[in-house]
Amino acid sequence: MVIALACTKDSLAFAEIVRRHQSRVRNFMHRLCNRADLADDLAQQVFLKIWKSIHQLKAPGAFYGWLHKIMISIWLEDLRRNKLEFVEWDESLNVEAHNESPGARIDLEGALSRLPPPMRLCVVLAYSDGLSHQEISDTTNIPLGTVKANISRGAAKLRELLSDYGKDQESRDAR
Repeated sequence: MVIALACTKDSLAFAEIVRRHQSRVRNFMHRLCNRADLADDLAQQVFLKIWKSIHQLKAPGAFYGWLHKIMISIWLEDLRRNKLEFVEWDESLNVEAHNESPGARIDLEGALSRLPPPMRLCVVLAYSDGLSHQEISDTTNIPLGTVKANISRGAAKLRELLSDYGKDQESRDAR
């Protein structure tokens, strides 16, 4: 209902969309760019683009897929504009509550930041947002085979970078 109202340019409905999704959009952007200040700027750009084009959304039920496409588009535009490849990890973001410890979450985010941007994008969409390989391909316009390779190689690289976590668990279990 809120999305349908926002499609008619209802500013209160749009404000509610921003309230409901701002944390998710900001965290998604932070996982991709690894800078809290840039994540805020990119999230703002996402919501500006949504406001300008929400009247074009044909089916309110398609909002989440449309939102993903806009987030990815904004991130890729910034990546191309600034020719960013790797960005040093910024620990200033307060992470959301997750099953992992905050330290483990920060280590995972740091490891993600070491992946090349297209690989990072595919891994984040697959593991954090739960999209299928085909959905990632459709959303990003990356060929399906490349999506699969990025996820496979990215997961292997993350396992390598975070291999000490398995060793820590083994040593605790041995005690």
